Amino acid sequence: MARRTMPLTRRKRAASVGSASVTSTAPPQPAASPTIEEAVAVADLRVLVMCLFHLTGERRWLEAPFVPARDVRLVADPAAGFDEETQRRIRTATVEVLKTGQAPVVEAPDADLLQEMMSICLGENVPDEYVPLMQVDFGFVDDDPTWRNGEAPVSAPAVVIIGAGVSGLCLASKLDALGIEFTIVDKNADVGGTWFENRYPGCGVDTPNHFYSFSFAPNPQWEHYFSPRDEIQNYLEDCAEAFAVRGRLRPSTEVTAAHWNEEENVWELTLDGPRGTEQMRASVVVPATGHFNIPAPVTFEGQTTFTGDILHTARWPAGTDLRSKRVAVIGTGASSMQLCPTIAPTVEHLTIFQRTPQWVRPLAEYNDRVEPDSQWLFEHLPFYGKWYRFTQFWRYGDGLLRFLKKDPEWHDPDRSLNRVNDRHRQEMAKHIESELAERPDLITKCIPGYPPFGKRILLDNDWYKTLLRDNVTLETNGATSFEANGIRTGAGDLHEVDVVIMATGFDVTTLTSRIDVRGIGGLSLAEDWKDENPTAHLGVSVPNFPNMFLMYGPNTNSGHGGSGMWLAETQSRYIAGLIASLAEAGVAAINVKESRRAEHTDMIDQMHEELVWTHPGTGTYYRNKNGQVRSPIPFRLVDYWHMTREPNLDDFHLIA
Repeated sequence: MARRTMPLTRRKRAASVGSASVTSTAPPQPAASPTIEEAVAVADLRVLVMCLFHLTGERRWLEAPFVPARDVRLVADPAAGFDEETQRRIRTATVEVLKTGQAPVVEAPDADLLQEMMSICLGENVPDEYVPLMQVDFGFVDDDPTWRNGEAPVSAPAVVIIGAGVSGLCLASKLDALGIEFTIVDKNADVGGTWFENRYPGCGVDTPNHFYSFSFAPNPQWEHYFSPRDEIQNYLEDCAEAFAVRGRLRPSTEVTAAHWNEEENVWELTLDGPRGTEQMRASVVVPATGHFNIPAPVTFEGQTTFTGDILHTARWPAGTDLRSKRVAVIGTGASSMQLCPTIAPTVEHLTIFQRTPQWVRPLAEYNDRVEPDSQWLFEHLPFYGKWYRFTQFWRYGDGLLRFLKKDPEWHDPDRSLNRVNDRHRQEMAKHIESELAERPDLITKCIPGYPPFGKRILLDNDWYKTLLRDNVTLETNGATSFEANGIRTGAGDLHEVDVVIMATGFDVTTLTSRIDVRGIGGLSLAEDWKDENPTAHLGVSVPNFPNMFLMYGPNTNSGHGGSGMWLAETQSRYIAGLIASLAEAGVAAINVKESRRAEHTDMIDQMHEELVWTHPGTGTYYRNKNGQVRSPIPFRLVDYWHMTREPNLDDFHLIA
């Protein structure tokens, strides 16, 4: 059975984004429009061939000469390796079929056919385990939880979701489909989570947004391939409308405490908001508080004596004007690499304080717009959006993980992990040397000494071109103290500045324990997770905290690739299934077994010992103070998908 999709309403900003325009098999309406030829002319041909097979059912489109060439680049050649005559034949056939207005012949390929099509599309074998995952992601199979008797039992629990970001919104859509009552509480004035909060100049996504979006709520009218912040926020606001969230959202309200009442098997929450301090009760609590919303606590000696403004990228004040000012940015992570190239042209001088250089991948298409001809394909050509998303999933998903493993026989482990990892190093070092050829002193400062991917790989948003500007200084001696008019370095130099911007990242170890959460026997989550060691079974369940299910919890962050939206779908399906299972089992609560968490954590630690994030030469926020990796997921995405596909009540103690 095909999965339902959510129609999105583009409020004020654009024409209607109905998912039916992509997911429906109805023939496109403007059959005689000249835009058909124009659109097909810019199509990705590996995707177009798959669409042709759907439309016609003719197997010749899955055979030579119409088999795309394998292309492992992040942005593949849209010509797919075809010669000009083959390209012409594919495009001509597509235009002719579209003009007939015929409905697709192949609407939902079975597992064997889909695996064959995926392998042909990529030019490489797609393993068996990806097939059920992609059947769901394509929408060919509905894998969402359902009630055994077709409707929610009378005893279905009421749920409170803490956080209205990507994860909270996604779970809301699944609970709404099941008819489970829920309330979303968020400290912010509107939905969006980290995308609501992060508003610094240049803020955007570094995963292509046809993948960084919900599979069941596609947006065929994306304006960029890598969307800036406002476009992602607009999408999430539209999702809130489509997912029936608005009427059940408590904005500008913070959950300050959540205590488990053992006698009544219910969560008692304390809320602070426009109505003052309130109490709320819920059978189930789902903290969806995320990783990237609380700035990492960083202070410097003398900071209070600085007479200028101090900002943090995650708390950007509205109306901030940096024109003609002397600005210092502390940090060279993802936020800094988006911010600095954006503000450098207008400030008087920009001083960037770098503690550790970053490995940066060139991507010329990073700022490309989705032109109207391409938007037409996503909106009107059946299956184009689905197959395009699949190619992005493959390139930004699991393909990298096997190259992040340490080779015990590798001759130079300080430089790289293995042969392929060393090739990645050479490619990125060559890019740095090419970009900074006129400044050898900057090359020395910018090539990292640790293996690639030891820190999060960043995308070059004209970062190195920015470092070459006359009004930009890269300072590598480190900021040690503030003075009234500037920042003093470890070498004793004073940089006089008017504004200091902290691009120092986020607190990713305390997570939900920032809230006063207390479970069985009054155990606090902060105590359970002490020493910066948050752990949870599947990143979701913590022993002694019944009916509490985390989203985006420990060891579920995308380290080797992936999409936060994809993860939210995976966890939402699992958690909604758990809630439905406990309701149908007729129990009041479920409490995950400590043995299950211990087994899962041991497996994570063992796998991370083989991966780059435990490399001794790498310092990263992925690791806690004891060297344990508690942020990124060590599994392939497909493995985690299978782990969470079917809730298993055997993992839990049942509380009657």
